[in-house]
Amino acid sequence: MDNLSDTLKKLKITAVDRTDDSLEGCLDCLLQALAQSNMETSEKIQGSGILQLFASLLIPQSSCTAKVANIIAEIAKNEFMRIPCVDAGLISPLVQLLNSKDQEVLLQTGRALGNICYDSHSLQAQLINMGVIPTLVKLLGIHCENAALTEMCLVAFGNLAELESSKEQFASTNIAEELVKLFKKQIEHDKREMVFEVLAPLAENDAIKLQLVEAGLVECLLEIVQQKVDSDKEEDIAELKTASDLMVLLLLGDESMQKLFEGGKGNVFQKVLSWIPSNNHQLQLAGALAIANFARNDGNCIHMVDNGIVEKLMDLLDRHVEDGNVTVQHAALSALRNLAIPVVNKAKMLSAGVTEAVLKFLKSEMPPVQFKLLGTLRMLIDAQAEAAEQLGKNFKLVERLVEWCEAKDHAGVMGESNRLLSALIRHSKSKDVIKTIVQSGGVKHLVTMATSEHVIMQNEALVALALIAALELGIAEKDLESAKLVQILHRLLADERSAPEIKYNSMVLICALMGSEPLHKEVQDLAFLDVVSKLRSHENKSVAQQASLTEQRLAVES
Repeated sequence: MDNLSDTLKKLKITAVDRTDDSLEGCLDCLLQALAQSNMETSEKIQGSGILQLFASLLIPQSSCTAKVANIIAEIAKNEFMRIPCVDAGLISPLVQLLNSKDQEVLLQTGRALGNICYDSHSLQAQLINMGVIPTLVKLLGIHCENAALTEMCLVAFGNLAELESSKEQFASTNIAEELVKLFKKQIEHDKREMVFEVLAPLAENDAIKLQLVEAGLVECLLEIVQQKVDSDKEEDIAELKTASDLMVLLLLGDESMQKLFEGGKGNVFQKVLSWIPSNNHQLQLAGALAIANFARNDGNCIHMVDNGIVEKLMDLLDRHVEDGNVTVQHAALSALRNLAIPVVNKAKMLSAGVTEAVLKFLKSEMPPVQFKLLGTLRMLIDAQAEAAEQLGKNFKLVERLVEWCEAKDHAGVMGESNRLLSALIRHSKSKDVIKTIVQSGGVKHLVTMATSEHVIMQNEALVALALIAALELGIAEKDLESAKLVQILHRLLADERSAPEIKYNSMVLICALMGSEPLHKEVQDLAFLDVVSKLRSHENKSVAQQASLTEQRLAVES
């Protein structure tokens, strides 16, 4: 180590004189010392104040540049050395060196920058602002035959791609083309995995999704799936999962999805369809998720339903009823829910038996499955009176809904259960459905739903409650009373923040409640007239008109 102190002293002098031969000797000594004891040598280097000199040694013309960069890369492996490297002003000259033609300089510079900025989002953001992304993409294109340089670029991309600010810059380069080109050349699993690790975060950006599709990534992914589907080797199973997951991710972009759908005639869409009946769970899952993504616009949904997708998904669900794979259940239900959105699909899906297929999962204890099941049923009965009546008279279903309305740990399931309860009443307008819901204890949940923070849910609750009051007030009276509906309506009308449609439907409901003696009495006790008469001058015409009618009704009944 005394030897090291001498080297550091000598380096200070030669660094100023720029005598390349003796400089090179000093640098070799430092690299040797770092190889023997990195941490101790790094501490000595920091103590000697030599770091500041390194900035002046990082010049493109010098034969020592690669060694200096190598030393920086080695010392920056230590966390305590990273800030001193930044303070010594090393980042800027290192970034300049990325324009070098010398492959060894490029490799060591990349390592140095990577180690200094390791795990620091702020330093990585600084590199992005200095324009390293286009430079590195260019390097990958030029030096794609150099395995070490290629790997250095991929590691850098993997780190930088985690930052949101990088995505726009990546999108303005030909990174997609370069990565796909590189991917096609890789035969070894490990090398492909490295490319995958860069593709996944980049593919979260919609513009890059489209570029990757146009560069032919999907064809590569389909090929991998084809090769690996029957293998039981662990790394093949992992690669099949990565490839099919990435495929689904590419379909999350509207433009990339539409390009691959190709009016339902696309080779990719047809391939994905063939995954659904496969015996491989991962492919079933990816197939169902892909269909859910293709089903994000009405045209695609209508085409797929007309071409028999519903039967394929129902067969898939059937294979997963008993001890099924929860992720596959969730994905298949997601696809059915999306397919049920266009009005023309609802009747077709109902007559294909989708409700029966979905109800088989009513006993599921998995909140994600419960959530999608509820959403699918709600979409299917929208404006379908007969189906809503049939479901609304199903005691088992209604009892399960009432139970899920109390699932406080799962807000999504709770919200969807409330919305489906309300939808059963609103779309069926059936006394039998109301009786079933009242008998199962559902009324109090609809009253609570009227206080939701979401206007759309408040509104759905109020409309359902108005139908209950209009059609079956007698049997619901006690439940409405104990749920304190009248007090809630008073609060909604008095609150200036209530949306116009909430005020309107609250007044319609008040009028409907007047047919019940105990509820009528509560209305009188709460001085509703004052609140309602103020609303006669409301800026919303419908609210103002309803206020006049309600006021007359209250005056007559008082």
